[in-house]
Amino acid sequence: MLAATTTPPARRPIHRRLYVQVLCAIALGALVGHLWPPAGEQLKPLGDAFIKLVKMVIAPVIFLTVVNGIAGMSSLRSVGRVMAKALLYFVALSTLALVVGLVVAHLARPGAGLHIDPAALDAASVRGYASKAHELTLTGFLLDVIPSTVVGAFASGNILQVLFFAVVFGISLAMAGEPAAPVARFFEALAAPVFQLVHLLMKAAPVGAFGAIAFTIGRYGIGALANLAWLVLTFYAASALFVLVVLGAVARLTGFSILALIRYLKAELLLVLGTSSSEAALPSLMEKMEQAGCRKSVVGLVVPAGYSFNLDGTNIYMTLAALFIAQATGIELSLGQQLVLLGVAMISSKGAAGVTGAGFITLAATLAVVPAVPVAGMALILGVDRFMSECRSLTNFIGNAVATVVVARWEGALDRCALDEALGRARRDAVGTPRRRIMIESGEPR
Repeated sequence: MLAATTTPPARRPIHRRLYVQVLCAIALGALVGHLWPPAGEQLKPLGDAFIKLVKMVIAPVIFLTVVNGIAGMSSLRSVGRVMAKALLYFVALSTLALVVGLVVAHLARPGAGLHIDPAALDAASVRGYASKAHELTLTGFLLDVIPSTVVGAFASGNILQVLFFAVVFGISLAMAGEPAAPVARFFEALAAPVFQLVHLLMKAAPVGAFGAIAFTIGRYGIGALANLAWLVLTFYAASALFVLVVLGAVARLTGFSILALIRYLKAELLLVLGTSSSEAALPSLMEKMEQAGCRKSVVGLVVPAGYSFNLDGTNIYMTLAALFIAQATGIELSLGQQLVLLGVAMISSKGAAGVTGAGFITLAATLAVVPAVPVAGMALILGVDRFMSECRSLTNFIGNAVATVVVARWEGALDRCALDEALGRARRDAVGTPRRRIMIESGEPR
């Protein structure tokens, strides 16, 4: 027999919702940057300050989530199993992203007809990126995962170094057993104020998005898109195709809708769009994936690792941009050269994990190994790279959210009821349907 329905919770006024505030800030920032470019450029510190605030808490969030998750695992073997499954997924999806970039470049041919003379390109404008690219080696990357000191890992903010130390420390804490129980309880209690700090910092998200987008439009101008609009539109279309078709199919096989997940993460996605940085929403993503039913230990391992190894948007960009340069300069790449390009891009995208401006730098590293395509050709896209960075970040972000749910399901660490509730609640909020719970005699919601 059904009891009386409970009173639905009071709906938060629309102007107090974070995603609405961020969306309004982006629109206002774009308007300021377009109408008053000098003023827009001066607002850059607002975006930089917000990103620094978020990066300040990324290391402790990752450390506490991973340590608490591993300490609560019933078997330490599951740590290696989760990481193995995550890396297998990352390699498969990264390869698909590279292939999508190649296929779309062949179909759309955004660089065809430009007839650019490689000798006339301004190589000096990309020399700085090329020099950084030479520093990216697989051996150097693997050694850099190990921090020189524990404090150094947190001070540098290197996600992989923090993750490495957190995994090792978490395993040690679990192996220590009962004597280490007070330490485990301390870290569990410490997580609450740290995540409360994240919520507090997120209140400044609209200010950061306003400053970042005002600077981008003020510095580069809407007109900068005109000459290379087809390339930018092609990249956005390729990314949308990957998210809706490839990730959509993965999501459907896992038992959820990619559109529902996007609705659930709309506030974080708008924040990524406004700041051009997926790291700005990393702490919120970890918290939301836990709320969506993914076990804390899986979230703590998959999300930080994904930020380094699962860069779907960056991979699409690299192969698409490389073929655009080849087409623009009249260079026809053989199938063998394209396969080499794909393989090098796969490795270089991992070697640049954690490097600022990784998309452009990894492209330079890739072209340096494929001499048929001139590195100087990157000067062609330097002016619009900023407008494509938002799309790279959004695609990377969505890809990591999907990866977390998939690995959690593979590991048997996904609460389907919590996932359905979270995604369903996002849909109800979107259409404005009040949430009601019907109570049964046992007192449990149906």
